[in-house]
Amino acid sequence: MIEFFPPALILIAAAMLIGPLKGSLRTVILFAAPLATLWMIWQVPDGISATVPFLDYRLELVEGSPLRRLFATIFALMAFTGGLYAYRTAKWWELAAAYAYAAGAIGVCFAGDLITLFLFWEVMALFSTVVVWCGGTQAARRAGIRYAIMHLLGGVILKVGIEGVVVHTGSIDIQPMLATNFDTWMILIGILINAAAPPLSAWLADSYPESSPTGSVFLSAFTTKTAVLALILLFPGEPVLIGIGLYMVMYGIIYALLENDIRRILAYSVVNQVGFMVTAVGIGTEMALNGAAAHAFAHIIYKALLFMSAGVVVYRTGMNKCTEVGGLFRTMPLTAICGIIGALAISGFPLTSGFTTKTMISQAAANDGLAWVYMLLAAASAGVFLHAGIKFPWFVFFQKDSGLRPKDAPWNMGAAMLLFSALCILIGVFPEAFYEFLPYPVDYEAYTAGKVLFYLQLLLFSGLAFFLLLPLMKRTETISLDTDWFWRVGLYRILALLGRGLSETAASVRAAADSLGRDLDRVARGMLGAERRTEDGERGFFARSWTIGLTALWIAVLLSAYVLAYYWS
Repeated sequence: MIEFFPPALILIAAAMLIGPLKGSLRTVILFAAPLATLWMIWQVPDGISATVPFLDYRLELVEGSPLRRLFATIFALMAFTGGLYAYRTAKWWELAAAYAYAAGAIGVCFAGDLITLFLFWEVMALFSTVVVWCGGTQAARRAGIRYAIMHLLGGVILKVGIEGVVVHTGSIDIQPMLATNFDTWMILIGILINAAAPPLSAWLADSYPESSPTGSVFLSAFTTKTAVLALILLFPGEPVLIGIGLYMVMYGIIYALLENDIRRILAYSVVNQVGFMVTAVGIGTEMALNGAAAHAFAHIIYKALLFMSAGVVVYRTGMNKCTEVGGLFRTMPLTAICGIIGALAISGFPLTSGFTTKTMISQAAANDGLAWVYMLLAAASAGVFLHAGIKFPWFVFFQKDSGLRPKDAPWNMGAAMLLFSALCILIGVFPEAFYEFLPYPVDYEAYTAGKVLFYLQLLLFSGLAFFLLLPLMKRTETISLDTDWFWRVGLYRILALLGRGLSETAASVRAAADSLGRDLDRVARGMLGAERRTEDGERGFFARSWTIGLTALWIAVLLSAYVLAYYWS
């Protein structure tokens, strides 16, 4: 039964056409396909509207709900804006891979069963790897291989969990569960790998900065946020997610503060922001889940905006590190302004989207009596302002003059940044209109005097601390070791040591075997006819030439002895 075709099919068709089409036809497809997908998303009714038979099951290709439409909407907007940002500079194969990647994310949004979700999940993994490889450098190819290995691992773990649930329950439906057995734990771990939860999070900071300036914009949007959607659908109220989310929040802040690479700062910031969403899913109340969905929506916009700003800098200067740039606001005012708007939004500054979504999560923690979670999230907001709200724009666009005078963004990149900057401000100024699209009824007022004053004080004192500690904040040419060191370097060294030990052991055994072999050979040659003489010049007993009769006699004696021994035994 197919009453409604999956909206993801439009972007899949566009991805297939981008290569063969040229010129204006390709441009039309790039802009029209996401808009057509967005229109179709809002035609999807609630409930199941497309199923196909598969073995003994019926796959539910399209299941609509306000939550699913919300995530699919921002994914389609991201595809459109990313296409606008990239179409003049990106290669056609990168654009095709990015649209197929976005199609996988939208397919996950409307997947009504675990098998369909897994299939679109793997589509995302495949084409996001291609996007990383489109960075075109040796580092990008290596990072892409590591990215693929990690997502292959996550996919296998997720598949094991899904198969276990199907075997033990007979159901493939997507429904809330808790991590109470091996099957559900495998599903949860598989999702958390895509959410970039430590210790398996280094793939994100490893691969995103190695992609092209346009590729990193697409990568920032889909993988981690589809994981958040999967957590909301499958594990709302799972207590372990509160601890994991808070750890992600702090982990992302620390590593972002230590980083020197412009896009790696933003990559670690993705981990930090997804931590807010994972914490909200762990709280599990309606307000918390509204907060997780709203913050995921807002995060895609302001994080893509930050990556766009950083991408323009990399595109125009060829520089990737904070120590290589500075003073760029002189010739790149539009890029600097849009970057600052994104930085304020990610920090949760009043009148930006981050404030109206992030504070909802904190309020949900307070309403549920989780005062310690509320305080940690508030402290984390100050940390976000340090690394993304101030550090990124200060070191890139201000601080000392680097002497670089690059041009500002091309018109298409500027238009994409202006579009997302406007959305950051609109959601911040008119939050009630945005709240109408959230999955549950909203009983929350973002702008109260106490809340605004509290966050202004928090952020402004955080800014004061940054400038007071500016000498410590300046970055140097250093490398931050992440948890991937244990398998990229540590595991390699352990295996090398084991290999060396085994080689030495094998050499010793081989030498002993050779010595024993020589001794046995010497005995055999002396006993069984080799032309070797004893020390006094006589041949050995068995080395003498025997007559046929004597040989027959000895054979008869030996056979008789064998028969007697066998009989008496």
